[in-house]
Amino acid sequence: MPTTRLLIMPYDEQWPAEFAAIERLLRDALGPAAARIDHIGSTAVPGLAAKDVIDVQIGVAELDDPRLEPALARLGATRTDITSDHVPPGDVHGPGAWEKRYFRPPSSWRPTHLHVRETGRPNFRYALLFRDYLRHSVAAAGAYARIKVALARAHPTDVEAYYAVKDPVCDLVMEAAERWASSVGWSPDEAGGNG
Repeated sequence: MPTTRLLIMPYDEQWPAEFAAIERLLRDALGPAAARIDHIGSTAVPGLAAKDVIDVQIGVAELDDPRLEPALARLGATRTDITSDHVPPGDVHGPGAWEKRYFRPPSSWRPTHLHVRETGRPNFRYALLFRDYLRHSVAAAGAYARIKVALARAHPTDVEAYYAVKDPVCDLVMEAAERWASSVGWSPDEAGGNG
């Protein structure tokens, strides 16, 4: 199995359009099983350097909705054994609140991560707030990009080492994001656009 190299590249103006194409496929396949489909992660933040992977959050009412897995399988997506997100320090919800389903897209798709999360859970909110705060704060987005570039250079083939540092950095960003959310009345229901 070849070693995967972590590569952080400059923002690509095509990422929103590439998400939109993926979103159309998912909407057609999932229908009402998906309450919403959002572009999340660094490729969803204009100007932010990122890995060339489109992160998609599929918001569902229930993770075990029986329509979900067959619909994604018809697209060629396969469920993985990843069933949880990183739990931030001090979280009061408990590990079950960070449960998710993660699907690998078909090999014919551009690099994509398919995260399925329940709409009322903290991990669903975390992804949207993180994205929207970085869209708001050029300084936070710039610092976050520098950290990711440095981590990828320091650990170009060690994904575990990369995330061992990146996840706590995200938690630090979320401290500021939560203050911003309170000050502007941000909510996941009114989270910024997908593009």
